[in-house]
Amino acid sequence: MRKVIGIGETTLDIIFKNEQPVGAVPGGSVFNALISLGRAGADACFISEVGNDRIGKNVINFLRDNHVDSQSVVCAAEAKSSVSLAFLNENNEAEYLFYKSQPQASTQWFFPEINEDDILIIGSFYSVNPTIRTQMSDLLTYARQQGAIIYYDVNFRSSHSHEVMKITPNLLENYEWADIVRGSRDDFEVLYKKTDADRIYKSDIAFYCKNFIYTRGADSIKVFGAGGWQKDYSVPTIPTVSTIGAGDNFNAGFIYGLLKEGITRNHLETGMSEAQWDSIIHYAQLFAAECCKDIYNYVSEEWARELKNS
Repeated sequence: MRKVIGIGETTLDIIFKNEQPVGAVPGGSVFNALISLGRAGADACFISEVGNDRIGKNVINFLRDNHVDSQSVVCAAEAKSSVSLAFLNENNEAEYLFYKSQPQASTQWFFPEINEDDILIIGSFYSVNPTIRTQMSDLLTYARQQGAIIYYDVNFRSSHSHEVMKITPNLLENYEWADIVRGSRDDFEVLYKKTDADRIYKSDIAFYCKNFIYTRGADSIKVFGAGGWQKDYSVPTIPTVSTIGAGDNFNAGFIYGLLKEGITRNHLETGMSEAQWDSIIHYAQLFAAECCKDIYNYVSEEWARELKNS
């Protein structure tokens, strides 16, 4: 069975509505995607570092309870687990305050076994953080040597805008390693002061990676594929309770679609058919929409069970 391996930070997300807390759940961009994939029946594994505290232990237990292998999560005695405050506005979109513990450059990560056509997902500032670039490069090198698919979600927040120049070499390396790059309009406005999908693809992505997904919130999705293929996908209008994990679950659904359709790295290099792209984007939108129905950062267990049985 093919595996999905994710690497990223973990946080405790405390969610506010009308300035009052309404929930607290484990979170983190790649973490959220893996929880949904674990619930949906994927063979999933997470690589990270947590503090040796109550939050860190809760995160590890939560992974296990949701069928995600936590053996590669390091519990570091000298680290404190991170916390984020998410304030939902009238459109149920979040503004964040982060209280983070920086990952340790000295941390010894334990990589799981990676095989051909397994899927590695990386993203956010964690994937370009200079402090842990050596470990990240080692993982990317190993994954490529083994013939795995590398999925890169740029997810670069405005809070790091002052670090764009510093992380650009790592960003470009990630593009080059990736078989699929996904980014949002907000990401590229921060990175390049650009919002036009065609311009971003041609000038900044295509040289490194041919498969590019450009999302624009509630507006249409633009997809570029190997062989010069491209298509716009409309986004259905749905009622939302919280959009906090929408992008993370788009990633989860996309990866679920890759597994469901039996897409290999060779397919991505030579070019997928329109029908294959349609199916995979369909799953990506399904997962994102389901996540938005509640304050949690992942698809519900009941919905995931129904999906597995469908």
